[in-house]
Amino acid sequence: MVDFQCKRRYGWEDLLEITRLLRSPGGCPWDREQTHSSVRRNFLEETYEVLDALDRDDPHGMCEELGDILMQVALHTQMEAERGRFTMGDVVDGVSKKLVYRHPHVFGGTRADTAEEVLVNWEALKRTEKGQRSTADAIEAVPHTLPALWRAEKTVSKTAKAGFNWSGLRRPLDKLEEEVRELRQAVEAGGPADSPHGVQEELGDLLFIAAKIAQMSGVDPEEALPQEQKQNLDLIMNVSLEVAVEIGRTRRKIQDIIAFSKGSLVVLDKLAGEPVDLLVNGQCIARGDVVVIDDNFGIRITEILQKPDINELTKF
Repeated sequence: MVDFQCKRRYGWEDLLEITRLLRSPGGCPWDREQTHSSVRRNFLEETYEVLDALDRDDPHGMCEELGDILMQVALHTQMEAERGRFTMGDVVDGVSKKLVYRHPHVFGGTRADTAEEVLVNWEALKRTEKGQRSTADAIEAVPHTLPALWRAEKTVSKTAKAGFNWSGLRRPLDKLEEEVRELRQAVEAGGPADSPHGVQEELGDLLFIAAKIAQMSGVDPEEALPQEQKQNLDLIMNVSLEVAVEIGRTRRKIQDIIAFSKGSLVVLDKLAGEPVDLLVNGQCIARGDVVVIDDNFGIRITEILQKPDINELTKF
């Protein structure tokens, strides 16, 4: 037990004291054992939970998850306070000074009438503050712990601000096509993925130029990719409610790929001279071919030896 008075409502100082007590000899064994490394993943997870609440515009979720972020800040700061390296006072003082320094148009005599001018001043002041004398210094300062696509976008953004940029999208699109060809060659060569000019290297080149195109188009690749993933997931989920999966032996495959749109099924009477058999809502309509979903999110027709038993079929 620790000496602590419970309250109906707590403040900032109470959070710091609670964190200190949890780490104290009479506190929580789990909290005392934690290090920066052991709760690193927790910090990241809490950050994503905040973003999820923001995306959902959920005020209750925002309040709770932002509190969890403050808890993480308090915990990591308490660890450093115990080592005598800095305190929460130092953290608050540092960020306050940063805000004042990087807003001279508010707290000083500099003028910035637009958001764009503010960002230009911010970047210049940041580089001065951190001693970044070149674009290479600025690029190296981009956190290596960022997701790779995000870091690539920030890197090309900094090089663009330094004047290393294409005048339009034609050349980067040509470069993208070139990288696709090289990736295809690497795949067809069939060597180890991590070999020189292998799939890993060529795929990295392709993703990097894609990040460049996103930056030049004003698109955040980290937002574009999840949106496309959601559309594909919606597509699969929709079809999976209606189409069962053929799990029996196959005699042969008909290679034709039939496109379909979200929210609908393409019902064909014949394909390449063969009858088509659909399993809709768990019912086998006719003997013949069964619809399954392929990796390209199209419909692939696979002919089976005999009419399957519905009990032997598994839905997505």
